Formats: sequence, structure tokens, C-alpha cells
Amino acid sequence: MQVLVLQHLAVEHPGVFRDFLREDGVAWHTVELDQGEPIPDLEPYDVMLVMGGPQDTWQEDQFPWLKPEKAAIRRFVADMGRPYLGLCLGHQLLADALGGKVGPGPRPEVGALTISKTEAGRADALLAGVPDPIEVLQWHGAEVKSLPEGAVHLARSDACEIQAFRYGRRAYGLQCHVEATQDTVANWVAIPEYEKALEATLGPGSAARLAAQVADRLPVYTSISRALYTNFKTLI
Repeated sequence: MQVLVLQHLAVEHPGVFRDFLREDGVAWHTVELDQGEPIPDLEPYDVMLVMGGPQDTWQEDQFPWLKPEKAAIRRFVADMGRPYLGLCLGHQLLADALGGKVGPGPRPEVGALTISKTEAGRADALLAGVPDPIEVLQWHGAEVKSLPEGAVHLARSDACEIQAFRYGRRAYGLQCHVEATQDTVANWVAIPEYEKALEATLGPGSAARLAAQVADRLPVYTSISRALYTNFKTLI
């Protein structure tokens, strides 16, 4: 199996999913779009993973590579019908590429929080065996405002209605960071946009508190991530 990973920042990588892929002997090819790397021919790839980043989906003038990225996502999911998993920005890009709407949220959603499954989410194969509510790491200011036609709403939170959705049988977007590792907070707080969102939500000096909370919850996060990975692998 060949996996294509689209990244928008070096420290926003597949995280714990890299461990699961290595265990299965699965190869992946990373494209660092923010560094000008081109998207390759999609045909050889069985799965696309699209990660988060400090960019917003509507910033095509500032980040012109967003246009070909959206086109590649649309082709891979809608035309080729292949499995897709997008996290945070990758979730928003999936919605945007397929005709949904993305915009700023009413306030940043940052911290060790929970999301809840919708009725459809409780019946969905990706979320099978995952606790409800689901403990997750959140770190975003934008959100999906409306879903593409035909998409299925799978999870919500008090601050963000569209936390997860499915398009077709095997394309998924998750707003939360289910890929979190013990290094995630330390790596991300060094990014000015992320530090600003963190402190605007949780107050000055909140990085150390959040790092401790994530470390405490990491076994639960990893268990959830493994369940999602196993379910996604079954869908593939």
C-alpha cells in the first residue's frame, strides 16, 4: 500500500499514525507544500493523508499551492474514489474542495477537550469502538461551516458543530488532532499563530499546562488513534 501525505508545516506530520504505519510495514511519501514541493501523480497512491497547518483554506493568494492541493483532493476523493483522511486543516480542505464552506469560528477551540458522536457517527465504521464522548486535542480557529452535498455529519462539540464528516464511503475529515504525541504541544507552541490561539483561549503561560494535560491523557489519545487507524485500515 502506498500512502501520500500532504503537509503544510514540518511539525504537523502524521504523529502517532507514523508508528502504526511502520508496524504494518506501510510506506508513505510526504509532500511539504509550504516548502514548494509539487504534488506528484496521484495514480500510484492508495491513500491520502492531509495534515493540519497554520494556513486557512481561503488564503489562496498568500499560499497559491492551496489551489492545486484542493484540485488534487477533489480528484483523489470524488473522481478516483480512494480513501482519504484529513485532520484539522486537512478536514477543512476536504470540505472546501468538495463544495462545502469554511470560515473563522466564533472563537478558537484549543485544549484537551471532548467531542460527541452524532447519530450517524454512532453507526459509522470509522468510529466503531471509539468511546463517546471522545477525548481529543483541539487547536484551531477556523471551522467547516457547511458540508459538501451528500456528506454525512459524524461528530460535534459545543464550540464547533462539524467536528467530523464522511464523504462517500472512505473519505473522512476530523477537525481534532487524533495524531497527538508527547511532543505535539512543545512543537506547536513554537509556531506564532498557534501560540496566539493558545494564549487567547487558555491565557498566558498556558503551554506548560496544556503539555501536562496532554501527557496525562496520552494513553487514552493513543488508544483512540489506534482504534481509528484500525477501522480506517479495514475500510481501505
